[in-house]
Amino acid sequence: QVQIMESGGGLVQPGGSLRLSCEASGRISGLWPMGWYRQAPGKQRELVGTILPNGATNYADSVKGRFNISRHKTKSAVYLQMDSLRPEDTAIYYCWMKILQRDQWGQGTQVSVSS
Repeated sequence: QVQIMESGGGLVQPGGSLRLSCEASGRISGLWPMGWYRQAPGKQRELVGTILPNGATNYADSVKGRFNISRHKTKSAVYLQMDSLRPEDTAIYYCWMKILQRDQWGQGTQVSVSS
């Protein structure tokens, strides 16, 4: 069984920064694609960004240049550095990992951007 847990969410003002962390534990062999998705009230879950074991990244256009994904070199952990936050970034952020073509999800952490 694989467990995924996010942390680091909170309330920030527009223009502020926040750093999210995610770590997977359990029966995991090797490194797999990981990343972040988010879901705002009344909207579908959407891609934030992903990172492959070789370090290659992919970002949604809406966060490109503002968010940065990184990963630990030897364990299943990823991070999301969010800068220049906007109210429209408000959402529950979910950590994602794909193992053997199967999606694995964390429970989510709330990010709120408000004055």
